[in-house]
Amino acid sequence: MQVQPYLFLDGRCEEALEFYKKTLGAEVTMLMRFKESPDPGMSPPGGGDKVMHSTFRIGDTTMMASDGRSQGNPKFEGFALSLNAKNDPEAERLFAALGDGGQVQMPLTKTFFSSRFGMVADRFGVGWMIVVAP
Repeated sequence: MQVQPYLFLDGRCEEALEFYKKTLGAEVTMLMRFKESPDPGMSPPGGGDKVMHSTFRIGDTTMMASDGRSQGNPKFEGFALSLNAKNDPEAERLFAALGDGGQVQMPLTKTFFSSRFGMVADRFGVGWMIVVAP
């Protein structure tokens, strides 16, 4: 059994995929637009070019994402995605990249459980925890 994150980016999916490719080295493995659906009733009004479903890989993890109903107001509450960095410089790079246009929730710092740990919400509102595993 696997649990895979599915992000509903509410109209900003393609932008987010490009951002994750640039900042995290994500690889998009599948992308379907609403206009490609055999059921035209699934498309939000004027949203044929929006992303109906996508899959992408970050490292060994497969994630999924969509524009959903394309209302322009994504909300990500009650969870965060944890990203394990190999070392302190990688943690600092990832934290800075994800924080570009986002909001630092807890600065990247040394803790009792890691040489670097921090929390940031990216420009799409997705929460990330960056940690260097001991």
